[in-house]
Amino acid sequence: MDQTHIHLLITHLPVFGSLLGTLILGYGMWKKSNTTVIASYYVLVISALGAVVAYVTGEGAEETVENIQGVSEKVIEQHADFAVFALVALIAVGVFSLLGIFARLTASTLAKPAATVALLLGIISFGLVARTGYLGGQIRHTEIASGATQNAVDQGGADSGDDD
Repeated sequence: MDQTHIHLLITHLPVFGSLLGTLILGYGMWKKSNTTVIASYYVLVISALGAVVAYVTGEGAEETVENIQGVSEKVIEQHADFAVFALVALIAVGVFSLLGIFARLTASTLAKPAATVALLLGIISFGLVARTGYLGGQIRHTEIASGATQNAVDQGGADSGDDD
């Protein structure tokens, strides 16, 4: 298994992990459940670690696809550039989640503010990592490029419902 395989396998973890962790955190805060909040922090920390692995293996994945016909260097660069923002946001969520775990376990007065900051950062990081994933998907999945799917439907292509 090379860096490209690892990159492709791990890239979904930060996307879905940040969404799931943020939703669980919001639910735990709403229900005032210490156990649920701590569980959400673990999901967010794992998501941050996944983002680090995805980012580190990204260069190897780029080297694999950059010379394939039809792959746009511009799209690769957009994905790589945006990945930095997602990585920083997810690391921040991971750090605040670790602080939140510590604050909850020590019954610190900082437990609620740490949860609030982690929740806000979780929302932001999900948006950033989802956009990064979308840009990465465009590298080899040209069908998700702006308007391509709608154009195919408009022209009677993909799923036009005219099965004979």
